[in-house]
Amino acid sequence: MSASSAQLQQAAVLAERQAPPRSPARMAFDRLKRSRLAMIGLVIFGVMVILALLSPWIAPYDPKRPDLFNLKASPGADHWLGTDALGRDVLSRLLVGGRYSLGIGVAAALISSLLGLVAGAIAGFQGGVIDGVLMRFVDLMLAFPSIFLLLIIASMLEGISVAGIILFLGLFSWMWLARLVRGEFLSLKRREFAEAARAIGAPGWHIMVRHLLPNAIGVIIVSFTLDIALFMLAEASLSFLGFGVKSGTPTWGNMLSDARTDYLTNPMLAIIPGLTLTIAVLAINFVGDGLRDAFDPRGRAAGRAGK
Repeated sequence: MSASSAQLQQAAVLAERQAPPRSPARMAFDRLKRSRLAMIGLVIFGVMVILALLSPWIAPYDPKRPDLFNLKASPGADHWLGTDALGRDVLSRLLVGGRYSLGIGVAAALISSLLGLVAGAIAGFQGGVIDGVLMRFVDLMLAFPSIFLLLIIASMLEGISVAGIILFLGLFSWMWLARLVRGEFLSLKRREFAEAARAIGAPGWHIMVRHLLPNAIGVIIVSFTLDIALFMLAEASLSFLGFGVKSGTPTWGNMLSDARTDYLTNPMLAIIPGLTLTIAVLAINFVGDGLRDAFDPRGRAAGRAGK
């Protein structure tokens, strides 16, 4: 029996040695799967995205059409979550509102991540005068009171379009990622693999894209994930204050804003979109935390040392 066990162990070791090496992305994904909260958050967020994408077909009513015969109707067979002060179906507005709120968060995060990646990568890799100019521009953007500009524009236009709020959030929120990416590129460009690629004559763009970017992708993915939640909260906050997306567009923030006058007599009008937004943000944050742990080798090394 002992000889058989030894042979099985040797066979397992030999198979492990002969197995093709896993990529860093594959290893990170395997570690992410071991995080229970991250997987729960991923499932919840995935379900919300699917419902938001299918909302034009599964919403039982037109979310913008008022019904004067069903003002503030209680939940029932016709309206599962009731209606608001204008008789609009709350469930329909919640489903379509997810399409707008999630879309704003994802689109704004894409713009912010792309700008931060490009600026940070160029500054970190080039260094010198280019780095100094880009970082001073980042400092200027950080000091610029962007929220006041948004309030002025919103007050002049009586609300902002969905595309406008996406552009505004994306264009004024990329600076922190640029600093993080710059720091990663400053460190990575001095590593042996980058020096070897430079020694054989590889062009700068090739070194940045092929060698440095894959090693910095963890910071970018984690920042992108957390930015989605941040921008969803920003849209909801601005809409609640009356300076976000134009009134009538069924975002979760506008649903909270419309419920202000009835939160004492009909609190469910505020609780339903508020709870949905909270669950979405928590799910995204769980995924972001799991991605941070999966892509952070120093944190994993410290965890193994503690064990």
